[in-house]
Amino acid sequence: MRLYSLSILHKGATKANLLKAAYDLSSFSFFQRSSVQEFMTFTSALIVERTSQGSRASVKEQEYLCHVYVRNDNLGAVVIADTEYPQRVCFTLLDKNPREADAMTKVQAELDETKIILHNTMESLLERGEKLDDLVAKSEHLGNQSKAFYKTARKQNSCCEIM
Repeated sequence: MRLYSLSILHKGATKANLLKAAYDLSSFSFFQRSSVQEFMTFTSALIVERTSQGSRASVKEQEYLCHVYVRNDNLGAVVIADTEYPQRVCFTLLDKNPREADAMTKVQAELDETKIILHNTMESLLERGEKLDDLVAKSEHLGNQSKAFYKTARKQNSCCEIM
């Protein structure tokens, strides 16, 4: 039971363009790897070109089973595995959101989101702290002005006292 290739392609008007691919060619000899990889790339592009939008299919090519899914936005994915690899698992892999497929990626995404929220909270706290500092300075200034006003008013009123 082996998974050999996972390819993401964009289905254009005339041909499919390979966007990203991952290969596990460790079961092949060193000298066969480049030709096997070229075969898998060519087969993936050909299958995506021949698959209609919004559909999935499984194609047997030599001793490999190629599972393809082309979305309505012309983004296609191909999994090439041996014949023992379960078809349901391949299509589950193709259907999943990559962020939800891997538990570590999901945790990392949640961690990144938490980090952004924490950063925003810290920024708002710092801004609030600056505003509080401004308010304290203004209240001290206002207090000093009111004392000065009080003293000036007492001086003014002391000359006009009625006995």
